[in-house]
Amino acid sequence: MNDTNLKTFLATNLAIDEHEISPLLENYKIKRVQKDAFLLRPGEYCKQTFFVENGLLRQYSIDEKGKEHTISFAPENWFVTDRESVYFNHPTAYYIQALEDSTVSILDENLIQVLTDKAPSFTEFNNRLLHNHIRQLQNRINLLLSASAEERYLNFIEMYPDILLRVPQTMVASYLGITPESLSRVRKELAQKNFKK
Repeated sequence: MNDTNLKTFLATNLAIDEHEISPLLENYKIKRVQKDAFLLRPGEYCKQTFFVENGLLRQYSIDEKGKEHTISFAPENWFVTDRESVYFNHPTAYYIQALEDSTVSILDENLIQVLTDKAPSFTEFNNRLLHNHIRQLQNRINLLLSASAEERYLNFIEMYPDILLRVPQTMVASYLGITPESLSRVRKELAQKNFKK
């Protein structure tokens, strides 16, 4: 198997040698996804977790009025999945779409089990990832409920420092829960504040 970001990422975070991780990853799949293609659509059952080797994915939903709601972006070295669908066997309500030509590593339940059985530190690492994901979701809910558009935008920049140059402003606005016009106003006001410093 060729070296991949996933292999390096796991070896680093599990504190084991890359040569030790290689036999554990011999059966996972790598998929090339063209820009605008979908890895998941509403009504399907999500059976995998996707790790972005290169490129950019977006998870989003569309409400009854046809409005998009961006849940997350997944740039290089990020994981994305629909946990409810994977772990509770529910049909998904989400799209996962490539925003750029992308390469993803696909982790299914069998691979997770192999890593759990053969690499003792994986369980702790996986729990840490899960709790970090929950923490980020709680922070995001709190921001959507109580923070100003400017505070949400600044938090977005901190979480996704290189995304602004890679996605349309409408998608950023969708993530922030504001209109594109409001986002333009926030960016203009921040630029003016920084200019006056």
